[in-house]
Amino acid sequence: MLQKKKQGIQHFHVLISLLRDRQEFLEEIKQGIKLQTKATSLFVSSSLFFAIYGVIIGSSHSFAQAISSAVKLPIFYLLTLIICFPTLFFFNVLFGSRSSIQQHFVVLMTSISVISVLLFSFAPVTLFFLITAPQAYQFFKLLNVLILAIAGSFGVKFLYDGMQLLSQQDDIGKATRVAILRSWLFLYAFVGVQLGWFLRPFFGEPNSKFELFRKVQGNFYLDIVTAISQIAGNK
Repeated sequence: MLQKKKQGIQHFHVLISLLRDRQEFLEEIKQGIKLQTKATSLFVSSSLFFAIYGVIIGSSHSFAQAISSAVKLPIFYLLTLIICFPTLFFFNVLFGSRSSIQQHFVVLMTSISVISVLLFSFAPVTLFFLITAPQAYQFFKLLNVLILAIAGSFGVKFLYDGMQLLSQQDDIGKATRVAILRSWLFLYAFVGVQLGWFLRPFFGEPNSKFELFRKVQGNFYLDIVTAISQIAGNK
């Protein structure tokens, strides 16, 4: 028990070191210092934060939805990373990158971890509106889409800075890899939106029955337009 507690503290210590001194953390990744430890710790701590946020947004529907969202939200972010990771790594290698697959992966995990921390920091706000406006489902959904977008944008910034730092040690094809990274970020966002739509519901309409997965129909953007229209009072 004591050993597990020490391991848990170590996981969060790694995350705190990322948040407090990002530049030093990225320099250690560049130098290949304790990459396995960093990857494991960031995975564990980010999964916990995602799960906590998933419980809150899923509670807008039911206990079953809360548990489902607690499991699906970490899977959503990790699976998006796994799907897109090979494209970024192999294109970088093709254009001269000498950074290892572990270095690439840990940099991507820093981005995921930052997103999870920011979502966790928004958790009290989300919980407040869940309690005070339990019937305003469309508003609650749009609020969380906005929160997810804000957290995602900061995560992307961390990723961009980290990949730029790795590129500094490679002279060949650096400009091309920067262009690849920018294109990859659009791919990552596109895959993330589609995967999130496939894994839904994360919220669940209050008057509907619990569904682990919903039938794939329509698209995310149409759903957001419908939510805005309902809030505005249009049929």
